[in-house]
Amino acid sequence: MIKKQNKLVITFKTTTMAMMMERVCKEMQAPGRIIPVPKSISAGCGLAWCADPEAETQLRTLMQEKQITPQEIHVCMI
Repeated sequence: MIKKQNKLVITFKTTTMAMMMERVCKEMQAPGRIIPVPKSISAGCGLAWCADPEAETQLRTLMQEKQITPQEIHVCMI
């Protein structure tokens, strides 16, 4: 069984915005990966960016610089 850990989960209203986050993060070598939105969270497009909570400041800065609009930002056990 995989041990659950606190993760930063960034949700998006549109799939386009989630895909933009994935592309930008890969280009900038930012931490994280795209995941389906966890069942405990409700979100528009069904995709989310998942990373360690320590990466929150870095990812918020990146999203602001690249004009990526998150729907919500959570820290939850997944």
